[in-house]
Amino acid sequence: MKILIVDDEYNIRELMRKYFSLDKIESDGAENGLSAQRLLREQHYDACLIDLKMPGMDGLSLITWIRQEGFRMPVIMISAHGEIRDAVTALKEGAQDYIVKPFDPEELTIRLKKLIEDQNLRNLVESETLNTKKSSDDLVGKSQAMMKIKDIISRIADSPATVLITGESGTGKEVVARQIHTDSLLANGPFVAINIGGVPENLLESELFGYEKGAFTGAVGRKPGMFELASGGTLFLDEIGDMPLALQVKMLRVLQERKITRLGGTTPIPINARIIAATNKHLEEMVRTGTFREDLFYRLNVVRIEIPPLRERKEDLPLLAGVILKKLNRQMGHKVEGLSSDALEALRKHPFYGNVRELENILERAVIFADTPVLKVENLDLRSSSIKVGSSADTSSTNCLGNQSDDFEAKTLKEIEMETIIRALHRWEGNRTRAAEELQISRRTLINKIAEYQLDL
Repeated sequence: MKILIVDDEYNIRELMRKYFSLDKIESDGAENGLSAQRLLREQHYDACLIDLKMPGMDGLSLITWIRQEGFRMPVIMISAHGEIRDAVTALKEGAQDYIVKPFDPEELTIRLKKLIEDQNLRNLVESETLNTKKSSDDLVGKSQAMMKIKDIISRIADSPATVLITGESGTGKEVVARQIHTDSLLANGPFVAINIGGVPENLLESELFGYEKGAFTGAVGRKPGMFELASGGTLFLDEIGDMPLALQVKMLRVLQERKITRLGGTTPIPINARIIAATNKHLEEMVRTGTFREDLFYRLNVVRIEIPPLRERKEDLPLLAGVILKKLNRQMGHKVEGLSSDALEALRKHPFYGNVRELENILERAVIFADTPVLKVENLDLRSSSIKVGSSADTSSTNCLGNQSDDFEAKTLKEIEMETIIRALHRWEGNRTRAAEELQISRRTLINKIAEYQLDL
């Protein structure tokens, strides 16, 4: 059992974590809703405890997002206010329970366990009575390339075959992986994702395979790894091309034998999870240069799905923009209805080196300051996103949202930039290095921007 505690007060997160550990319940903490979103995308949780009042994204907005994204774990809303209208709103948004601070940890644990048991029972009943298969309608796009991808998914969904998804950064590789999981016989099992490149090399093995108590300094208890957590579901290995060579040998053995051994352990543990890997690198070239094992490549490359960049399927832009705008309206409380013909034409001419992720960023900035129901071309800041990834441009001394232009007032640009910086910092719980990486600027530039805008974070 693993719980996500979302509360902006560190002491409360830590006290709850320690109490849960006494009952052998694992837990992670997030200090705001944006950070919780990141953790929920990366790991599987059996339930969430969410505080009502938090900076960046409050508890009600997070619950709404959780339900919209299809997460089915039980949610308990926590508040120090105890107002009846808050409880009613939380339950309407999808919370299963509501508890007021200060609360009895023992009572909270009992209620949590009951909610998790009820959810597991519902999953079992649904899996036994499901007579119709889901379809790949969650994948947005009707271009020839997207229709081909949907066809491949429909053919392989029920197969246990390992899948390798390739494509540029931001094309939606995880979206495709989640769709394969959703359409498969394992749909009611967990979808566990790990970004190989985002985990320090010295921690990656323990994250994947878990460890036993005493396996290394600081291993005060047993911890299951990602392979175990994904049992009965799907394990998504994102950026597999970043896996160190030494660990590639162990990964190959796992794929061959379907067993893992925790660090410090001696007993092989069978794994029952489908493996989907993804990368934006050219693995064939890495095989030729000796930086990726050929035998592991062939183990992963049983079924190959290549996602084309957005600039090669511009006919999907209207559909993608519509879906993104609906999501942003829900998250921000706006009512943007769509794009003008000029705005849509400007997007069609844009190179989109950052692909769908770049489109999301452009539209998010536009919606923040939208003052009309239809976005116009002047609402779109396209200059800031036109630098090709991997180019030699020096971003350390430039504005992280682009240079000022005559189309915008300086105040508006500053407000956009401040909002983007604040959201990135919230997503990474104040980690400036990670936030700077997301913004594609240097850490020093980010620190200077924080000081310039006097951001109290």
